[in-house]
Amino acid sequence: MFDLSFYKGKSVFVTGHTGFKGSWLCKVLVNAGAQVTGYSLNPPTSPSLFEVARIAADIRSVIGDIRDYQALKAAFDEAQPEIVMHLAAQPIVRDSYNDPAYTYETNVMGTVNILECVRNSTCVKSFLNVTTDKVYLNKEWAWGYRENEELDGYDPYSNSKSCSELVTRSYERSFFSDGHVAISTARAGNVIGGGDFANDRIIPDCIRAVIKHEDIIVRNPYSTRPYQHVLEPLYVYLMIAAMQYEDGKYAGYYNVGPDDVDCFQTGTLVDLFVSQWGEGRKWIDRYDGGPHEANFLKLDCSKLKATFGWKPHWNLDTAMEMVVEWSKCWISGGDVRAHMDKEIDAFLSVYIEEQVIDKR
Repeated sequence: MFDLSFYKGKSVFVTGHTGFKGSWLCKVLVNAGAQVTGYSLNPPTSPSLFEVARIAADIRSVIGDIRDYQALKAAFDEAQPEIVMHLAAQPIVRDSYNDPAYTYETNVMGTVNILECVRNSTCVKSFLNVTTDKVYLNKEWAWGYRENEELDGYDPYSNSKSCSELVTRSYERSFFSDGHVAISTARAGNVIGGGDFANDRIIPDCIRAVIKHEDIIVRNPYSTRPYQHVLEPLYVYLMIAAMQYEDGKYAGYYNVGPDDVDCFQTGTLVDLFVSQWGEGRKWIDRYDGGPHEANFLKLDCSKLKATFGWKPHWNLDTAMEMVVEWSKCWISGGDVRAHMDKEIDAFLSVYIEEQVIDKR
């Protein structure tokens, strides 16, 4: 079974470390004893989890553009990482319609640049590219997409991440076929968690509305997505990177999502938020005629489960409970760093208990 103590003393390079998922990832890695170098633009939102949780105090943080190969390589060469986790991206679907060129430059050429750093190094043993469930050609069918389904994201964001997958596959076959660096990608479903302040995401929209004492606006309450707490995919990323570091047979392409019961319509997700937040909050349906987005999306995670014996551990009720608790802590001026540590410990304790049971 995978144990986070694997990362103690390991040099880990994280792109996109100032983002929501990147900040949580850095916190988990630091708690595990890793030596973390992050490379990213300044935090994409204000406020940001990276700043309110003072993540920069725990790691070597380099502010730079993933599109700038020379700056990226300088930071990379100084870090001499054993493990690289690539999260840097332009991640918002609507923003990709507004600036498709920037989206492709960041998501495609950014992947090329970090893989060039890996190709020209001798220190890296494990590389993981984090993409999205939206890389698949969406046929609006009722069953989950598998890793061997066709890649063909519709909008510029989704398509650019499909391209990032293809770039990774090409580099893996062209330059790493001898196995000296293990290469994987992880296609994650939608994540929720404390500290997400992004625009155009439903839970941050909910938080902003309750702060302003306004009704929550839901633009498409009938779209179905696989929702999971942010710690679920982060644990999987760390597990894949560690397991393939020790044995290249684990390298591959993995879906990372919840069980079917946690594939929710957006309106139902907001119902859950309103119920757990309390204070008489409510939401209203207000479609704004925005750009095309898939109505139904679900992942088949059988490969991940069969390969690693993994299963999701926090259902959506628990995930939303964590979101509400973290957000109320932040709004009240509480210690969000300590609260993150509390959540991480609670999440990991589930896996520790499972391992004890398995050993019996």
